[in-house]
Amino acid sequence: MPSVVVHVAFAGLLATALLGEEFDPRAILVVMVACALVDLDTFVGIYVPGTHRAAFHNVFVVTIPGLLLLWDGRLRETSVVRTRFGQYGYRVAWVSLVTVLIAHVSLDAFFNGVNVFWPVHDRFYDFSGRMLLTDQRGLVQTFLELETTADGTPTVADSAVRGTTGDTHYATGFDPTRGDPEPDTERIFPVASSGELFVVTLASYGTVLYRCLEYYR
Repeated sequence: MPSVVVHVAFAGLLATALLGEEFDPRAILVVMVACALVDLDTFVGIYVPGTHRAAFHNVFVVTIPGLLLLWDGRLRETSVVRTRFGQYGYRVAWVSLVTVLIAHVSLDAFFNGVNVFWPVHDRFYDFSGRMLLTDQRGLVQTFLELETTADGTPTVADSAVRGTTGDTHYATGFDPTRGDPEPDTERIFPVASSGELFVVTLASYGTVLYRCLEYYR
């Protein structure tokens, strides 16, 4: 699974582009920290088994703050965020939400899965797959495949549906097994699970570092 190192790197790369004129070291730090905080449900899962990749890895951690921010910035007569932090703070807030959605929740959803609609709907979905173009089958994608039920209702294919918080566990170095681990259980803290992610991680941190150095020149 993507480690917090990868998530934060990807968030930094996205934020470097999306912050625009509001870019500065403080803004990029806020965005990267916000992305990292999603993985705090690792510790929630220690006390409430099954909630890692559920408690904070769902659409509501983005949509609810996003709706509040939209209401505050567009519908209220006076924006609290803009009054206190200016346009700078408003832009940083939006970029933080976008990067959390893309660089963390979505990345995990397409890499072993997340509990997308928890707690409203307790079910993990895994959109891991591939997309390719062939000379015989045309464009093929296996990220999201639909099936039709007996009454004609389209539904997500069984291949993407996983368990619930009651029977699903994502191992981490802090919480390697569901329940108390054996004394000799290996605790693995991943950095990059593939060469591709390693390259993306290095490139992302390098880009953020370059922009920060450029800012101080």
